[in-house]
Amino acid sequence: MQAITPCSSPNNLKPLIRPSRSPLVRFSPTRISCAYRSDSVSFPNGVGTSRADWQSSCAILASKVVSQEQPTENPSGGGADHIASVNGHKSSSIDLNLVPIEKVSTDSNNNKPVPKPLTITDLSPAPMHGSQLRVAYQGVPGAYSEAAAGKAYPNCEAIPCDQFEVAFQAVELWIADRAVLPVENSLGGSIHRNYDLLLRHRLHIVGEVQLPVHHCLLALPGVRKEYLTRVISHPQALAQCELTLTKLGLNVAREAVDDTAGAAEFVAANNLRDTAAIASARAAELYGMNILADGIQDDSSNVTRFVMLAREPIIPRTDRPFKTSIVFAHDKGTSVLFKVLSAFAFRNISLTKIESRPHRNRPIRLVDDANVGTAKHFEYMFYVDFEASMAEVRAQNALAEVQEFTSFLRVLGSYPMDMTPWIPSRGD
Repeated sequence: MQAITPCSSPNNLKPLIRPSRSPLVRFSPTRISCAYRSDSVSFPNGVGTSRADWQSSCAILASKVVSQEQPTENPSGGGADHIASVNGHKSSSIDLNLVPIEKVSTDSNNNKPVPKPLTITDLSPAPMHGSQLRVAYQGVPGAYSEAAAGKAYPNCEAIPCDQFEVAFQAVELWIADRAVLPVENSLGGSIHRNYDLLLRHRLHIVGEVQLPVHHCLLALPGVRKEYLTRVISHPQALAQCELTLTKLGLNVAREAVDDTAGAAEFVAANNLRDTAAIASARAAELYGMNILADGIQDDSSNVTRFVMLAREPIIPRTDRPFKTSIVFAHDKGTSVLFKVLSAFAFRNISLTKIESRPHRNRPIRLVDDANVGTAKHFEYMFYVDFEASMAEVRAQNALAEVQEFTSFLRVLGSYPMDMTPWIPSRGD
């Protein structure tokens, strides 16, 4: 297994609790410059008021295949039969300039506007001035999320959070610069809570990291396997080690807790000599526990995918493989799904993920029929990942077509793919 150096995190660092709204909270972190400044930019049809808004709406609809120009003096002109919501903004016949340029000076003859030159500060990632990157994750030190943060941002300052929601808020409130959160596991599937939070919050996906999961059976020093009556861990970790636990001859009760490292911390803090935990080798080191069995996951191809979140999106590029994540819905339910997917298929864009989640604002749609009564249909939001950068014309055209079939469309991020070599967590 490839060694991963976790980011620095003191052993006594407590998980970040939900930030209080009390006046006693005086934390006021320094604002950090981002790649794009939030200068005001005007768009022809009133979609977005800043560069960040332009980026978060992904510049997607810049290249309309069919021109739909309207007078800019009346951006809200009526008569549109189809009004779509892009990143939460209602729009009609959107026609964005792909790269709006601020004209801030003129040439020597004062008769021709010239664009303002870029400086290094326009392209430098946050934080600036050599300050250490602060990365929020859910769990306690020793969690797999902490290892993922260390792989994504070596030498970062890890900030443990007791809930996924708190990790999102830590970035929004400038307590952290990034959040690294799991979205899916190769065996356990999607982490639905984080998909819902991606839609609820206004953060942007700026990267991904895939981490092989290597489970260990941990117990206090001097405890032998035959003394155990209970094993505790995260529900997915328990499920991923079920067969191996049986092969080890452990006839023990399984009990689910919030996270793997938290299980190890709980056993150590309460001196539970009849209880083992399933967690990482780093958790054993942090909490003074022994490893009774190493690599106990049932399948060596056990990988968790994490995404990195930031307040500002990154600039899409074409010099390396990129992935783009979107979420969309339609007022008439799932009937348009085939048309949406065809927009990608016709342009030879590969989809790597499709996930459906209940529509939070309208979970059920009722259809009345005098003959048979009332039919109830579930409404869904669809999350899609595809292999293309928003800097590519084919991706822009695909989303321009998708927008025609959807009532809501939001780009969660366009970011570099994790292309690290695959190394199984345990050889069989």
